[in-house]
Amino acid sequence: MDKSSALEYINQMFPTEASLSGVEPLMQKIHSEIRRVDSGILSAVRQQSNSRTKAKEDLAAATHAVEELMYKIREIKSKAEQSETMVQEICRDIKKLDFAKKHITTTITALHRLTMLVSAVEQLQVMASKRQYKEAAAQLEAVNQLCSHFEAYRDIPKITELREKFKNIKQLLKSHVFSDFSSLGTGKETEEANLLQHLSDACLVVDALEPSVREELVNNFCSRELTSYEQIFEGAELAKLDKTERRYAWIKRRIRTNEDTWKIFPPSWHVPYRLCIQFCKKTRKQLEVILDYLKEKPDVGTLLMALQRTREFEDELAEKFGGGTRSTEIGNEIEEIGKENSQNVSDIRKKYEKKFAANQGSVPDERDENKDLSVPGAGFNFHGIISSCFEPHLIVYIELEQRTLMENLEKLVQEETWDIEEGGQNNVLTSSMQLFLIIKRSLKRCSNLTKNQTLLNLFKVFERILKAYATKLKARLPKGGMGIVAAATGMDGQIKTSDRDERVICFIVNSAEYCQITSGELAESVSKIIDHQLATGVDMSAVEEEFSGLITEALMTLVHGLETKFDAEMAAMTRVPWATLESVGDQSEYVNGINMILSSSIPALGRLLSPIHFQYFLDKLASSLGPRFFANIFKCKQISETGAQQMLLDTQAVKTILLEIPSLGRQTSSAASYSKFVSREMSKAEALLKVILSPVDSVADTYRALLPEGTPMEFQRILELKGLKKADQQTILDDFNKHGPAITQPSIAPSVSPAAPLVPATPAIANSAAGFIASREDVLTRAAALGRGAATTGFKRFLALTEAAKDRKDGPFRKLFNA
Repeated sequence: MDKSSALEYINQMFPTEASLSGVEPLMQKIHSEIRRVDSGILSAVRQQSNSRTKAKEDLAAATHAVEELMYKIREIKSKAEQSETMVQEICRDIKKLDFAKKHITTTITALHRLTMLVSAVEQLQVMASKRQYKEAAAQLEAVNQLCSHFEAYRDIPKITELREKFKNIKQLLKSHVFSDFSSLGTGKETEEANLLQHLSDACLVVDALEPSVREELVNNFCSRELTSYEQIFEGAELAKLDKTERRYAWIKRRIRTNEDTWKIFPPSWHVPYRLCIQFCKKTRKQLEVILDYLKEKPDVGTLLMALQRTREFEDELAEKFGGGTRSTEIGNEIEEIGKENSQNVSDIRKKYEKKFAANQGSVPDERDENKDLSVPGAGFNFHGIISSCFEPHLIVYIELEQRTLMENLEKLVQEETWDIEEGGQNNVLTSSMQLFLIIKRSLKRCSNLTKNQTLLNLFKVFERILKAYATKLKARLPKGGMGIVAAATGMDGQIKTSDRDERVICFIVNSAEYCQITSGELAESVSKIIDHQLATGVDMSAVEEEFSGLITEALMTLVHGLETKFDAEMAAMTRVPWATLESVGDQSEYVNGINMILSSSIPALGRLLSPIHFQYFLDKLASSLGPRFFANIFKCKQISETGAQQMLLDTQAVKTILLEIPSLGRQTSSAASYSKFVSREMSKAEALLKVILSPVDSVADTYRALLPEGTPMEFQRILELKGLKKADQQTILDDFNKHGPAITQPSIAPSVSPAAPLVPATPAIANSAAGFIASREDVLTRAAALGRGAATTGFKRFLALTEAAKDRKDGPFRKLFNA
């Protein structure tokens, strides 16, 4: 420790003079500790000295051991080199003898094979001259194998001579075989019993020769077989479109007649298969000439018959030689269109969504799967090999299909009753289902004929037909009043609907949804059937949008129809003498009228419409009736306090009626969001009546608090409704305009309920007219109390009615005044 620390330590140990008596014992203790530490240090030094000596001895021993190991390794390496030298000297003579033996063996083997090759070539020459095909085929294989051993000796004259001789023999065999096969099909095979066996042996020779020889022989045979076909069907008599079926009958008869004869060909040659390919190519060329040189449009019946027979023939070839047909798969795809006719529209939608989700995974290409079914070594597809030549000429067929579909559409619409039998499982018009049945039949007919451009053209026809049907459904919707008379009577644009009209509109909505969903199924099925290169052109989005727009227009027509029914009740509301009412009674007659209109229409609409469409209808109805009721209050002449109390009661009654609509329609799946929407819209009318009920000195503050989005014009109209004189109005208006039309707070549409005071969400309002600052809470609380505490004669009557209805659990009285 440093000097200062030592002094502190001593002062701490001996703080007083009396404590100095302990110096001697402390000194003895310190000396004893010093001796103990010195002894430990000395012991450690001795031990470290001994360890260092031992370590040096161990290191010296290890170094000596390493030197001995290195010496032994060098000694072993030297002995190994001596051993290697000794082995090489011993094996030098043996290696020379081994190389000599290998060369002698190779020479003997080569001479032996050369002898065999010379002998085999001579024998093959004799067999070729005598046309001994069976023996020659086996000998050819042997000579080919022997020649492969002499590839490295091609430059040796003797080998070159033998290879040239072998080449000439193969050429001779080829000429003999072609000469013998020229007699096949001439009738000689029936005269000479051994000819077929002789030609069968010749096929063995052809297989032993190069593959090009086999190709040439088969092509020559097929061309010779089809020579008579070309001569027969190029004549004026049979070179007609209506004789197409006889072409296919000829080749099938030819194959059937010569089936036994053609067994001489090995199955791997696929002679009938190759014959059919050449037949199809020649037939296509002849039919193209016939179709191109027609002087006028071909008869649709003849054209379709020829195409149908051609397709059937192609299917037979594909089934016979591999590839199969997809007619079953196509039929299944087409049958899926509109299969759910017995279900309602919502069930169809759910099933279609599940099917669409299940098909999101990768789907293998059907054509890739069909490749595995083709003939081995050929890879040829018979589908469309002939029938594709009809494609440019099928426009007449498409025109006929379009005329037929349009005529059927007109007939279906004319025969439509626009009604559905009670108790039916769906609410879709018969014409919708029948139209898709007709389209399905048309698609099936066309898919059996072609899956190329013509099918795409027919799909475009389906688009036009469905759009035309959507137009006809739209034309059936009730229309609003138009013209001079309608404008003069205030009926311009208004839509009058009866109960039957409302049912028809619902049926149109459901039918449009059914058509929209089934159109998507139709496009999906066609995209699977049609050639994959044209699948991108298969799109029904325009048709689906057409029907979606029809659904929206139909539902809006339904809303407008109900709005028109409310016209009389809205007019009756303005005719009530609100300024002279003496007491508050039960809900007014116009409220009962609104309730009666909704009670007669909503149950049927809820039963006929799907939940999603019914919810859309309700939202639009509420968004229309709420603001309309609010605006209709301004149309009244003058409203007293008693009148405002009565109108507040009516407003709550209308609100209750609107809130009960989902349960009235037996569809409550989205009742929560709808109730919130109705409450928000009707709260504006309640707030307006609160402002009318407020005292004159605080009407401006109440208006700012309850209707922050209001305008000066609306405020002036409120003053007129309160019955203020022009002079009084002007004073209040000047002050209102001077200090702004709204409270200096964010625009909030409060939900005003007369049953409980409004709780403010903002701290203060500006009230410069009275010359002092009033709190927003005070204004809102005062406004809420207006519906409960107006001291009028009529209010006493109103309380009596409330007391009489105390046993009711709900209703306008309890909801309005139950604290």
